[in-house]
Amino acid sequence: MKIIVPMAGMGKRMRPHTLTVPKPLIPIAGKPIVQRLVEDIAKVAGEQVEEVAFIIGRFGKEVEAKLMDIAKSVGAKGTIYYQDQALGTAHAIYCAEPSLNGNLVIAFADTLFKADFKMDPSKDGVIWVQKVEDPRPFGVVKFNEKNIITDFVEKPETFVSDLAIIGIYYIKDGDNLKKEIKYLLDNDIKDKGEFQLTNALENMKNKGLSFEPGKVSEWLDCGNKDSTVATNNRYLEYIQHENLVSPSAKITNSVIIPPVYIGENVVIDSSVIGPHVSLGKGSKVTSSLINKSIIQESTKIANANISNSMLGNNAVLEGRSLDLSVGDFNVITL
Repeated sequence: MKIIVPMAGMGKRMRPHTLTVPKPLIPIAGKPIVQRLVEDIAKVAGEQVEEVAFIIGRFGKEVEAKLMDIAKSVGAKGTIYYQDQALGTAHAIYCAEPSLNGNLVIAFADTLFKADFKMDPSKDGVIWVQKVEDPRPFGVVKFNEKNIITDFVEKPETFVSDLAIIGIYYIKDGDNLKKEIKYLLDNDIKDKGEFQLTNALENMKNKGLSFEPGKVSEWLDCGNKDSTVATNNRYLEYIQHENLVSPSAKITNSVIIPPVYIGENVVIDSSVIGPHVSLGKGSKVTSSLINKSIIQESTKIANANISNSMLGNNAVLEGRSLDLSVGDFNVITL
């Protein structure tokens, strides 16, 4: 099985955090979003993951090396492909054309999920969905009494279904998908101004392939600061049975309220940390209260009361009660 991960977007809704790193490398409970995604898919794949293909922008060699390490962490070969123009989901996937064969899981790297299932290799395809209040921003599906998808609709302006596609797909034969995407590209067939994966899936369905909806117990969005902090909160709850405090952390005269993640060589003094806090390696916190927040690496915080916040790498904060979104290398004194 192969995992295809489109992640070339600029992550504009996550600025300033995406000015120095792509959004999928922002940490959730101490690991990048994309690493959490790949590891979670590997757990439910039901077979060995042979390759993880990342479709990225020109993020640089350091980012590419991190992605190779993520593939290696699940015992797979890592491959890098580039999408230099944002032309839609189908176009993004086709950028990995040499890898589009055999069993595929396609997973867009701005979402995480929790579920209890195994991939079924006997199915032509499975499209994971979740019920939403407002389906207009999403691709949605309709299915019949036999649990077979009858319609794929991209961002419906009028109500069609409230089952939104969460961005995770199983395809039994990647060659079929590759052929249908190529047809869209060759004939300039767009929907909402872009080449859409849902159109390729609709064509595959019309040629006799059957797709079933898969359901997850929870869909965790990482689209903006608030949703990413909320996802960090939930993920910490899922894994709180693990040892999430590094033995190299130095904690003095402080209270730690689980669940929290505390990375390597973190220093905490005279502070209250938690619940729902991730502290990246090398960060230092003194005389502060922090809850429901993501603090990345090598950041210094003093005399602060922080909640529902994200602070980037190498930031410095001295201040008071705040709701923050602070990028890398910023220095704030209040």
